[in-house]
Amino acid sequence: MALAGVLGMTVLAQQAPPRTGGQSPAPPGEVTAQAPADGQAPSPAEPTPTFRGGINFVRVDVIVTDRNGNPAIDLTAADFEVREDGAVQTIEQFRLLRVDPVQRATDEPLRPIRNEDDLVREASRDDVRLFVIFFDDYHTREINALVVKKPLIDFVQRQVGPKDLVAFMYPMSPLDTITFTRDRDLMVSAIENFEGRKYDYEPRNQMEERYAHYPTEEVERIRNDVVRGGLGAIATRLGGIREGRKAIVLVSEGFSTALPQYMRNRNAQAPIPESTRPDSPFEDTQDFFRQTEVLDDLREITSAANRANTTIYTLDPRGLATGEFHIDEIATRDQDRQILQFSQDSLRILAQDTDGRAIVNRNDLGRGLEQVVRDSSAYYLLGYSSQAPSDGKFHEIKVNLSGKARSRGLQVRARRGYIAPTDEDVRRATAPERPALPSPVAEALASMVSPAAASRVVRSWVGMSKGASGRTALTYVWEPLPATPSGRAEAPSGVRLLAATMSGDVLYRGTIGAAAAAGAAAAPSARATFDAPPGEVQLRISVEGEGGGVLDTEIRELQVPDLAAGPALSTPRVYRARTARDVQALAQNPDAVPLVGREFSRSERVLMRFDVYGGGTPTAALLNRTGDRMADVPVAPAAAGGTHQIDLPLGGIPPGEYLVEIAIGATSELVPLKVGS
Repeated sequence: MALAGVLGMTVLAQQAPPRTGGQSPAPPGEVTAQAPADGQAPSPAEPTPTFRGGINFVRVDVIVTDRNGNPAIDLTAADFEVREDGAVQTIEQFRLLRVDPVQRATDEPLRPIRNEDDLVREASRDDVRLFVIFFDDYHTREINALVVKKPLIDFVQRQVGPKDLVAFMYPMSPLDTITFTRDRDLMVSAIENFEGRKYDYEPRNQMEERYAHYPTEEVERIRNDVVRGGLGAIATRLGGIREGRKAIVLVSEGFSTALPQYMRNRNAQAPIPESTRPDSPFEDTQDFFRQTEVLDDLREITSAANRANTTIYTLDPRGLATGEFHIDEIATRDQDRQILQFSQDSLRILAQDTDGRAIVNRNDLGRGLEQVVRDSSAYYLLGYSSQAPSDGKFHEIKVNLSGKARSRGLQVRARRGYIAPTDEDVRRATAPERPALPSPVAEALASMVSPAAASRVVRSWVGMSKGASGRTALTYVWEPLPATPSGRAEAPSGVRLLAATMSGDVLYRGTIGAAAAAGAAAAPSARATFDAPPGEVQLRISVEGEGGGVLDTEIRELQVPDLAAGPALSTPRVYRARTARDVQALAQNPDAVPLVGREFSRSERVLMRFDVYGGGTPTAALLNRTGDRMADVPVAPAAAGGTHQIDLPLGGIPPGEYLVEIAIGATSELVPLKVGS
């Protein structure tokens, strides 16, 4: 069942110590695929490399090839000269990394990737290459996604070695769902499932529903932002997994800046063509600013990649492209040429500024993918301590050969530079790690995204209070999720609920209709209340549509507490009000239907009602989203519908996520709130 919430991303910031070892004969500083057995010390002739780290320590991958494109693997640190902003730097770290992709009987056995620790351990091996294939479906046409599948499948089947680790990602993929694998069948399956969505604005998730009816130009801008965020996040994660070379293969037709007039709709869901709209007299100026915005996005991506020592290879599935738009998409020749050129240039910028290669405007995509593996198979890793200030500016890096190596006609490739961190970046990076959120706080905040039940069409709330004869009263309330802009989903008319104990005793069976209005008096069937014995209870939920069909189903298991043994609290019931008069009306209405959602604006007030069992005086406090106490909240006796209530105006609270903690003795309840502007 789909979660009713917003996708998020987390960035892993874990650095694993590199694995060291050597095999003789080898040039000084070289680290090869063969390593000493566990517990065996390196040979004195092969000193363990020294690894440096810190905010100002810069690592640079350097690829050196001869005239035939073969790697030059006999160089030493003395053969290199590294300059930053024109100043010669002292090379403090030097390694030659050569990868033998063949798994030999004498090699350390490959271990399964079951968790993040396994990934970091395996990725730190010098004979393992790390690849991420990033499917930019937002900027790939459906037909071109089909064309690119064969060269990608050939790549993972013929070029990727048995030791290598590969992951697949889309622009909206949360980082905690990205897994690395050595399974060829899984890789092929992931490639075969790739679908292009360029210029297709049909929403496929809740986040896309939010902007589905924006103008098409605005949707394209948002898509650029999502891709930028995804690339930056995965590059940062790769930097936390290992320090050596990592490669992202970006499958994309490049970033978009403008659309021809025919494809510009005020509503991206409107059929094309829309009523004719003349070009703006400031079209050239607007296009300039749009291009500037995209270039800023590219700089953010390359900055994140360079900080993480991650290379981006861009793969344009159009091959040798002669135009951007199809004949039925009505673009002028100049528009077609300019938009195509900019999209290709955006791919070249990403590749060139991260020491990758742009596989652009060429039909032999497979040859370009071969180079991805070749570059990751033999390269030098140089490191130095930069003296650049924390100014957030770009600092140029130039790597050249010196001495005899310069006269050999070798070619040198390295990234062009990096953007230094700002003072704020340094403070964040060196700050002590924040402790994890207490489990009750994290669970309460998570309930705002998916209150009680996760469904594609409704969300629900289950409250518990003291029932009769030592039982606990359960109240089930549901509300429809906001209608999707596409309007295709059938509106829910009711929820059929079956509640039973784990031994099979039926506690409730019936259909629950919708409330008349949020906070209004309940219709006879607007909610269900029934008693349950303490222990496990199972809810079987079926959402019915107006046509009588079933829209969604769910099975939930609840742990029902024994509220007869005090002191105890009922589940707080939450109501929305806009004025003090609304609060008074709700306070006098014992049958008001509690809210399910927890989103409010600062112009509103929140009324909470609850019951106290076993005596005592309850207290309440407003907490921030980390669980820190911010202020006391007054608790007053309730006129109806509970023993106590809280009237909380939101006008003086800044936008953000908060919790109200209601406590009596050692017992407490947390009510999450999201306050908007």
